Amino acid sequence: MENNIQHSDIYAIAFHHRFQWEEAQQSYVILFPEGMVKLHGGAGEILKRVDGKASVGDIVLELKATFPDAEEIENDIVGMFDLAVGKAWLRKVN
Repeated sequence: MENNIQHSDIYAIAFHHRFQWEEAQQSYVILFPEGMVKLHGGAGEILKRVDGKASVGDIVLELKATFPDAEEIENDIVGMFDLAVGKAWLRKVN
């Protein structure tokens, strides 16, 4: 599968979607009219930084600084963006 995510890309949560911490689930979730997706910890860490201003590259750098022991984290982050865009959870801003 070809990855089209670029480090200069900027994303925001898609219209009609809401990203939030869900106390009952003890995890971050994405809510949308058709349902809810519970996100694992790594996905939540990525998406909580998606604000319509930070680029993918900015988020990669921030997460590498936050989790310096996580090897190969960049591929996981870009993969999560690719998944989230594919699922229409994110919209491209730039």
